[in-house]
This record gives sequence, structure tokens and C-alpha cells, in this order.
Amino acid sequence: MSITDPLGDLLTRIRNGQRARKDSVTSPASKLRARVLDVLQREGYIRGYSEEQLGDHPGLRIELKYFEGQPAIQHVARISKPGRRVYSGSKELPRVRNGLGMTIVSTPRGVLSDAEARDQNVGGEVLAEVF
Repeated sequence: MSITDPLGDLLTRIRNGQRARKDSVTSPASKLRARVLDVLQREGYIRGYSEEQLGDHPGLRIELKYFEGQPAIQHVARISKPGRRVYSGSKELPRVRNGLGMTIVSTPRGVLSDAEARDQNVGGEVLAEVF
């Protein structure tokens, strides 16, 4: 089975796993997915992730995080999609919930949160928003 939007698939797996109150979810591995999970872990939205084998292919096990019975990720949405890419400069990066959420940005310096991208003064492709 071919996946058109691997990052959208990852975000959907996380969203569905938290709605079902799962402790962890699995996803096929890729460098982009691992970098996005690094950002989510740095910002405190997931407990962590580890690489493991899913049959013949490498995979990622994502440990979901809950606070007082509620998922740490209340909302996650894909912004830049395969049919419509969205780019933003460092000064125009969108603020999510007036700074309470974050935007994940793919920059020339790697995948960063919006705050990290502003600090490093780099823009790029706006991948997703999380709060």
C-alpha cells in the first residue's frame, strides 16, 4: 500500500491513538517522521519514541503523553499538504493559540518548532500545527 502523505499519516495515527487512550502507537519509519517526533518530544507533547522492526520494515513506536487524564495534544493538523505547499519566512511564521501551541517548520537547518525557527531567523515549509 502506498501512502501519499506520510507525515499526515503519522499525525493521524497520533490523533487516533490519543482519542482511543492508547499508551503508544506505531508508524513506519522515515527521517522526516523521526525529526517531527524529535520536535514533539522537545516541546513536551509526547513522552518519546523508539525505533523497532514492524515485520520486514523499520518502524517507530511513539509513547503518547497524557496530563490529568487528558491528551497532551488537543489538536494536531497538517498545514502544508502534497497538493498545496505552504511556506513562510521567519517573521511571518503563524502563531498557534497566541503562542500556547506551536507550528512545526521544515527549514534548511532541520525540522524546528516555530519558536526555534524565529530564534535562528529561518523560515521554511510549515508542516503542521499542534496545541
